[in-house]
Amino acid sequence: MNTSTTVLMTGFITHDVKRFILSKPDGFNCKPGQGIEIAVDKAEWKSEGRPFTPTSLKDDLVIELMIKRYPGVGSVTEELHKVKAGDKLLISDVFGSITYNGPGVFIAGGAGVTPFIAILRDLAHNGKLDDHSLIFSNKTPADIICEKELKHYLGKRCIFTCTRSSGTGYESRRVTKDFLKEKIDDFSRHFYVCGPETFVKNINTALEELGARSDSLVFER
Repeated sequence: MNTSTTVLMTGFITHDVKRFILSKPDGFNCKPGQGIEIAVDKAEWKSEGRPFTPTSLKDDLVIELMIKRYPGVGSVTEELHKVKAGDKLLISDVFGSITYNGPGVFIAGGAGVTPFIAILRDLAHNGKLDDHSLIFSNKTPADIICEKELKHYLGKRCIFTCTRSSGTGYESRRVTKDFLKEKIDDFSRHFYVCGPETFVKNINTALEELGARSDSLVFER
């Protein structure tokens, strides 16, 4: 952790996800989809960095993050949710293998959608949203991050599925091989996958079994 930044504002965007606006250090340059480590600038937390993906764009004057709280003793996200405007955070250099390679399908589980929010915002800014789609899995509709924004970008090409409780306008099942076969008609495209480790592994395996090339899969390696 090598650069200090100031929290400018925070606010909830779902019941357990907070939006953070941070000052942007000189020279900060992050491609949509790439990540940084964040730590709270306090003695007992400085060495406890965790990876998050900025949802802001390269030319924005601030850094935006969307961070889900995972409760528990010693939870870094719990501590991050306590910070207020004026507090200091530490950020690392940019890293990550999720970057945009061309039109395709974004497949996200929970907070794993954050790299794709940045990429989709960039595509929207450049008028290049055509020929992209999103499959986004959550436990309930209340857990969906930036639901209205994503639906605005992609319309019917945005599929929300909920595994615990659902409702009108949402699928109510897990993203499995059969689900992907039903929803995707071309497996020669790029596939961007992000979410919990098991989710990513299972999705990538299913995609390859359905004919996707291993070099077409974009995920955090």
